[in-house]
Amino acid sequence: MTSGPESQEDSANAPAKPLRRGWTTGACATAAAKAAFEALLTGHFPDPVEIVLPKGQRPSFALAKSELRDNEAMAGIIKDAGDDPDVTHLALVQATVRRLPEGSGVQFRAGPGVGTVTRPGLPIPPGEPAINPVPRQMMRDAIAEVAARCGATPDVEITISIPNGAEIAKQTWNPRLGIEGGLSILGTTGIVNPYSCSAWIASIHRGIDVIRAAGLAHAAACTGSTSEAAVARHYALPDFAYIDMGDFAGGVLKYLRHHPIPRLTLAGGFGKISKLAEGALDLHSGRSQVSLDGLASGAAALGANDATVAAIRAANTAMEALAIARRAGLALGDWVAAKARDVAEAEADGQVDVELLIIDRAGETVGHAGFDA
Repeated sequence: MTSGPESQEDSANAPAKPLRRGWTTGACATAAAKAAFEALLTGHFPDPVEIVLPKGQRPSFALAKSELRDNEAMAGIIKDAGDDPDVTHLALVQATVRRLPEGSGVQFRAGPGVGTVTRPGLPIPPGEPAINPVPRQMMRDAIAEVAARCGATPDVEITISIPNGAEIAKQTWNPRLGIEGGLSILGTTGIVNPYSCSAWIASIHRGIDVIRAAGLAHAAACTGSTSEAAVARHYALPDFAYIDMGDFAGGVLKYLRHHPIPRLTLAGGFGKISKLAEGALDLHSGRSQVSLDGLASGAAALGANDATVAAIRAANTAMEALAIARRAGLALGDWVAAKARDVAEAEADGQVDVELLIIDRAGETVGHAGFDA
């Protein structure tokens, strides 16, 4: 599961200077759990506390908070996301560790600010705390290392909490994915790479997994809130049927190739969809450009006169090109939508029936290509 894009920007917006990497919530939770368990066994908190990441790196974390009680210990780590615009940057990740009878193993609990899974389709089943598999294994390994060193058994209950996590989670995909009550504890490497697109694409994949697990036959992938609202006026889809695609059309379509759903409504603005129509799968302005020549060719195919074709080719923006075409009575939006639908269906290898909606800034539909079936 995912908390949604931990980075809401992409690499084209990143500053030119070298960027400082950060640490995932999973790495912080592991460090906090290790420190708390060691204090529970020895009476002393290691500070800083070193952990081993999945690829062998050994970072150290300073403790921001620690408490030792009769039968449990708590340690807290301030998450440092480096130069990534991460909504959980500077959040306090706390682990409270309590010893269990021998043979109990490591058990996980969701404390305040950490969510609980309520829908199938995520890597963790419903009813479980939203702590992803890799952070769980990292914590098990850290507990086992401390237990072996201190002559104890690795049988503990770990409760992870994040003060204000429920409020922070409203800025993530968790509510839509069916993760209630707070954030997820994430990370596959332990490291946050600044301005990475991987978190957003991973969220897209998890969204599709939830849709498939629910057995939905129809979902929507939208470039933003305006296009999502337009789709909602056409269809009564549940909230988790909407995929926040952003610029990552390829991230949606390539995943659907191997994890299909019957029908997909793909919606976005004219400029972005015109780029998809030309075969671009990353719709960000820094990585793909509108082809005014392509739009002019489309107008010509629709019967535009030479003056109109020339005006579209010389337009300043895609929206200006569309306005010129509409004044000339040309259904250029529908032409672009049909072409983009063909690209989308081909990218999904024919596994999904795709509908295209093109939405203007006012939320009105200015182009449409319906489902094949």
